Amino acid sequence: MKRITTVVVLATMTMFGTVAAGGPPGQEEKQSVSKDQYRILTRQCRYADTTKAQEECRARVEEKYVIGQRAPDLDCRTYSGVTVCGVLYLSDREKQCVRESVDSGLTYRRSEVECYAFY
Repeated sequence: MKRITTVVVLATMTMFGTVAAGGPPGQEEKQSVSKDQYRILTRQCRYADTTKAQEECRARVEEKYVIGQRAPDLDCRTYSGVTVCGVLYLSDREKQCVRESVDSGLTYRRSEVECYAFY
């Protein structure tokens, strides 16, 4: 009897912890973005370094965002004619490019976009 009680208590605590945290892991609420913002997020994946990185980028977009209301707080920026939004996942080569560009005087944000898109 004692063992069953322990299981019920643990299950109840786990269930309430999950509800309090907003749902099971991996089920976080998606951020609503406009159709144009979603298009930017998916199109920027073409700049990722490898085919695998491009696929992972698209999967992250599908996992994190949903088309709906425009997100005024979405971090979007345009440099050298390239617009990107959100976090950029840079390869080691791109990170090195950013370090060198910043050391040469470019801002981090500009270096990040240019190294992601062109190198």
